[in-house]
Amino acid sequence: MTAEREVWREALGVVLATSAYGISFGALAVASGLDVWQTCVLSLLMFTGGSQFAFIGVFASGGLAALPSAIASAALLGVRNVAYGMRMSPVVGGGPWRRAAAAHFTIDESTAVAIAQNDPRLRRVGFWVTGVGIFVGWNLTTLIGALVGDVLGDPKTWGLDAAAAAAFLALLWPRLRQRQAVAVGIAAAVVAAALTPFLMPGLPVLIAALVAIAVGWFNWLGRDDAAAASPVTREADA
Repeated sequence: MTAEREVWREALGVVLATSAYGISFGALAVASGLDVWQTCVLSLLMFTGGSQFAFIGVFASGGLAALPSAIASAALLGVRNVAYGMRMSPVVGGGPWRRAAAAHFTIDESTAVAIAQNDPRLRRVGFWVTGVGIFVGWNLTTLIGALVGDVLGDPKTWGLDAAAAAAFLALLWPRLRQRQAVAVGIAAAVVAAALTPFLMPGLPVLIAALVAIAVGWFNWLGRDDAAAASPVTREADA
């Protein structure tokens, strides 16, 4: 019982911290041109923070003309959830209906809390408490943020027209810890900036994503990072 209580405490802590970002998303989505109801439906159906911020970032730059590119950008970021689903499938267990329900709650946070546990039962508790908790909290704070953003009016008055891109950059920044990740980010940014004056909104982002995949695939600098870390690993093992 004590172990399960610890899992609940850990999961609820993640729920509170993650749900708070929903206020930012709601306000930024409305500032990007979505209605309050459209913003709420997006959180209900898409429910993956990185993809949602990517969607409104591209949509804000080109409106309806950039909608296909915004959807494609969100989908590219959402692909990682497929890998999470494969990892969580044996944890969730049950029949096809239970796994289908679990698919909507399979996100970064629910996966992280689940795999942090050693006992299979505690993994299930961590997954469901975190996933369902964030879903409820995220959608509530999305509504609050959307209502606040709707009251603020014109986003340019408050400087919110650039806030979606800034918020997505804040999500990306903590991941830039190794040279390979920095190289991928720089390559994608250079390509997107170079193509922006010549292509319709959203397309530079998609092309930059392909460049990022190409740079990351070969993992040249990633091998250097691994080699640099190996002496530390050997020392720790000793």
